[in-house]
Amino acid sequence: MSSATLNAAPGTCYKFTVNNAHEAAAVIRERLGEHARVLSVRQVEPSGLRGLWANPKLEVIASLDQPEPAPAASPARHLLATSDEAATPVAVASTPTVLRAAPRASRIELAPLLRRSGFSEAILARLESSPAWPSLQEMPLHRALVETGRYLRRVAGARRAVAPLTRAAFFGPAGTGRTTALCKWLATEVSRRARTGHVVTAEFDQPVSRGALPVLCEALGIPLAHFPASTRPATPGGFVYFDLPALSLRDPAANVALADFLSREQITERVLVLNAAYGHAALRAGYARGRELGATHVIFTHLDELAQWGGLWDYLIDGGLEPLFLSTGPALTGDGEDDVFDALTRRTLPIVADPEPAPDADDSTEDAA
Repeated sequence: MSSATLNAAPGTCYKFTVNNAHEAAAVIRERLGEHARVLSVRQVEPSGLRGLWANPKLEVIASLDQPEPAPAASPARHLLATSDEAATPVAVASTPTVLRAAPRASRIELAPLLRRSGFSEAILARLESSPAWPSLQEMPLHRALVETGRYLRRVAGARRAVAPLTRAAFFGPAGTGRTTALCKWLATEVSRRARTGHVVTAEFDQPVSRGALPVLCEALGIPLAHFPASTRPATPGGFVYFDLPALSLRDPAANVALADFLSREQITERVLVLNAAYGHAALRAGYARGRELGATHVIFTHLDELAQWGGLWDYLIDGGLEPLFLSTGPALTGDGEDDVFDALTRRTLPIVADPEPAPDADDSTEDAA
């Protein structure tokens, strides 16, 4: 410490008013030493007529921590010395004001943060009962989020590898965008995976609008037929996909024709399309009806209208259906996430985007997180 260093006791808070970040860092080092910790930084606008030409100042509150056994970079230098201005001789704008020592703010808890991100109580209960939870509670918040994302991806991704679809029916409740989801899947199959095949549409008791499906099939060179038609792939390694009418959520008897068609044609790959923006009750009901009809895969649509994606973890971890993709827009091609687990992790735990987590940071980094 220099001769101007204050005789400060650990835990005591001091307030400085300075001109810029460089000056703040220099003042804190000079007055409090290398073990100071910045608690807050606030910009103060000049009052009165001086505000017309005077520059704003910084009000910095810092405290003195106990010295660490190993030398470490000063948090004040790390947080404040970021300006591109040249260092100038220090001139403290006001005498440091001694504030009453206050206890440090409580640590941000992981569970409430996940709950605010849309995680359901069922997923939180699974996390809290897992062997990893005690260690997650002890980690700094940014590391806990990273490891939570990795844990969920391990649990959700622990499934057997599935073969590509060959004879799959696409169905779902009205308003889910099932035909648009089929169009997105067709575009991916043809343009990205270089597969070929044909599409069959079916109507049971009333006509169904096919939207842009005929136009897309013509553009992709995919034959589109109306049932009765061949329901087997025309070429080895090819596919045949079925665009079926909407299923009913309120009347299971209305789905008998759909169930009979799937059974009679021996279609074992059944893709349930659900609107993720629907309320929890409607989404649960659609999922249950799909399982009753033997669904094997699931597509969630309208993700662009959903503010919080955390509730989808329930369906990916405990649902039992294999996710194909997430639809994030109305376009017939694109607007989708093929890596479902990666997309969901990024949207619910955005800090886990870094493949390699940063080393444990000091307490100020945890507060910032």
